[in-house]
Amino acid sequence: MDRIDLFRVFVRVVDSASFTRAADTLGIPRSTVSAAIQELEGRVGARLLHRTTRKVSVTHDGTAFYARCQRVIAEVEDTENLFRKAGSEPTGRLRVDVPGRIGRLIIAPALPEFLERYPGIDIELGVTDRAVSLVEDAVDSVLRVGPLSDSGLIARPLGRLPLLNVASPAYLARFGTPRSPKDLGAHWAVNYASPSTGRVEEWEWVEQGEQRTMPVRSRVTVNGAEAYIACCLAGSGLIQVPAYDIQKHLEAGELIDVMPGYRAEPMPVALLYPHRQHLSRRLQAFFDWVEPLLRQHLLQT
Repeated sequence: MDRIDLFRVFVRVVDSASFTRAADTLGIPRSTVSAAIQELEGRVGARLLHRTTRKVSVTHDGTAFYARCQRVIAEVEDTENLFRKAGSEPTGRLRVDVPGRIGRLIIAPALPEFLERYPGIDIELGVTDRAVSLVEDAVDSVLRVGPLSDSGLIARPLGRLPLLNVASPAYLARFGTPRSPKDLGAHWAVNYASPSTGRVEEWEWVEQGEQRTMPVRSRVTVNGAEAYIACCLAGSGLIQVPAYDIQKHLEAGELIDVMPGYRAEPMPVALLYPHRQHLSRRLQAFFDWVEPLLRQHLLQT
């Protein structure tokens, strides 16, 4: 294994925090990964990784070496592509993760067009409402909805996702139609608990330019978008949900938009990836394809 390959193995181990995950994503045996790290540490004369039976973490020397490896790998890839035809196709496997309903309703139906446009790229599409770690799960990019934490990742903002307040006709026939948040004391909501933290979200709206919140009584709490909408359709209460998510239900009359003057602040949407200097051609191709697809459903700032 040459030095550049050793660098690539080391970077993948650090990104995934696991010899086994690194081996799986590189398509090589775990023993080869272990031997590569030992060879690399011998070459540089420093311990790069802490190893325990449960965890792999980077040492102080390894952190500095990791940043250098990223730059070297990016420069090598740029050099290799220097004399390739501009129209040459990107190749390789791409791992991306998106929220469940966005993956099912927007990305998956359009994916055949991407695969036809880029026959050399294979997609591993993770679809979950759980906050995936790019480093630990060795994911190339994730789509995040909501405020971003200071994670050190590179963000490409796409726009804002509008939210609607909706209920089923059966619910409204039984409890009446709320006209403003002042009416919510006489109503029920389907509560949504974050699948990552378990925190139950309060009802939100913007009034006179200020964001306001209040708890609304509930007998049902869910931690997934599918169950959230299903409970609303069944008449269990009011929900606040992205407009794209329930467009077909609105058109079919299965859900009704209520309190249009008191909606929650639209949620920011962004694509995240780890390293600006290591944006591969296949990831750039995916961004070029998915951004206009998603922007059809977003408000632009």
